[in-house]
Amino acid sequence: MKLRSHLLRLGVTFLMLCLVTACTPGTRPSPGDCSHTDADDNGHCDDCGLSVIILLDLYAINDLHGKLADGDSHPGVDEITTYLKMAIAADDHALLLSSGDTWQGSSESNLTEGLILTDWMNALDFVSMTLGNHEYDWGEEAIEQNAKAAEFPFLGINIYDRATNERVEYCQPSVLVTVGGLTVGIIGAIGDCYSSISPDKTQDIYFKTGAELTALVKKESQRLRALGADLIVYSLHDGYEKSSYDDVSVIPSSKINSYYDVALSDGYVDLVFEGHTHQRYVLKDIHGVYHLQSGGDNKGLCHVEIAVNPLNDTWKMNVGEFISSDRYTALSDDPVVETLLQKYKEQISVGQQVVGHNAAYRDGNTLRQLIARLYYEFGIEQWGTEYNIVLGGGFLSVRSPGHLPAGDITYAQLQGLFPFDNTLTLCSVKGRDLDSKFFRTSNSSYFIHYGAYGASVKQNIDPNATYYIVVDSYTSSYAPNRLTVVKQYDADYFARDLLADYMARGGLAGQ
Repeated sequence: MKLRSHLLRLGVTFLMLCLVTACTPGTRPSPGDCSHTDADDNGHCDDCGLSVIILLDLYAINDLHGKLADGDSHPGVDEITTYLKMAIAADDHALLLSSGDTWQGSSESNLTEGLILTDWMNALDFVSMTLGNHEYDWGEEAIEQNAKAAEFPFLGINIYDRATNERVEYCQPSVLVTVGGLTVGIIGAIGDCYSSISPDKTQDIYFKTGAELTALVKKESQRLRALGADLIVYSLHDGYEKSSYDDVSVIPSSKINSYYDVALSDGYVDLVFEGHTHQRYVLKDIHGVYHLQSGGDNKGLCHVEIAVNPLNDTWKMNVGEFISSDRYTALSDDPVVETLLQKYKEQISVGQQVVGHNAAYRDGNTLRQLIARLYYEFGIEQWGTEYNIVLGGGFLSVRSPGHLPAGDITYAQLQGLFPFDNTLTLCSVKGRDLDSKFFRTSNSSYFIHYGAYGASVKQNIDPNATYYIVVDSYTSSYAPNRLTVVKQYDADYFARDLLADYMARGGLAGQ
């Protein structure tokens, strides 16, 4: 196949590119000895017989979610760093990319607002990171802070400022990287991920999606081609919802058109790296362009090796594989993690503090129901003398590992389960919405707790009356709930802090 127009239509996998010359330095004759031709396209010079192939090794990760250090249910990046350095050491060049949701999720990353992971990416020479929805969990100021620290660009071709209708300044639409004699253009975009971001964090920005995003990517692809890009990689923080498909050779457009316009595969995009859905797949669309995702939480990465013949502008695929974390967790720990932990020691020390003892294993639903109760009790304590509070709770998410083990519990464990900085909020709500959105919700992620007053209200709700509930800012700012914010607890005190204080008082120790 021709390199410029088709280079990566082959099963390339996951967000890190490695370009390597096939011949070791000193083995090729000088230009005066041989001009190198390959008329029979067998990968060897017709005259001297030496290999003329350039190998491209591609590795990829997405949705790392701050997993810097080892945790209860995930490996840290110390072993994957060792694995990648070993792979790169055998090569001459490497390009490493991320498709977003890199920071949010661990105590170490959350307490530094992503800086510790940005430093890790600097150490491994990443060339770009597409912004994901969870990059916005601490607001734009944290992104700007990380952008200043990063030695690589943040990508987001479709992220716009509401006030100026211009692309936000902390990210760029694409990046061109030339390595191994090839030029790679990487375009980054976030999908229609509004529902996965607390609305108060994106009130000053908006994402161009659908036809607008397609137009942006087409125009940028043409610009990069004109600048000499041999290959266009689309790093998209959005993706397919399943880890497998019955026929991975071709996926119907109807299966992916909710997040990707297949028209982009008709000459504009050569390869799509995806994220957001935490799935593992290697899919090919009707134009033969591959769509790839490596899961999440550092549970694996993928690798593809491509053989490129620059003399004839052709390529072929040698290797395409998913590499499970089982393949690298037995490796020695790279010192980069310990170095970063020492650098940010003071900022992350609170995470190692034991907050209390948990007498028994608690699953995610048990923990979310407890958080709903703690929201209610907090609301009664803060605002109960002024307002008759019906219930506490709302949309509550528990993250990896999704449970609390028995034993002494650190703040870092609670922060991993409830990482989001969603503000505790007192809201008013009409009876009809109280009933449909909370008491009788069909959303399995909504959890509520109420006392005697709430029980009496539930039995006789006036659809037009106003009631009061305690939720957090994610639930309060979700427009379909039709909640009106009455008061907010402005201190940095969130669901995990309520749980930490509850445990410090002996809660969970004897149950």
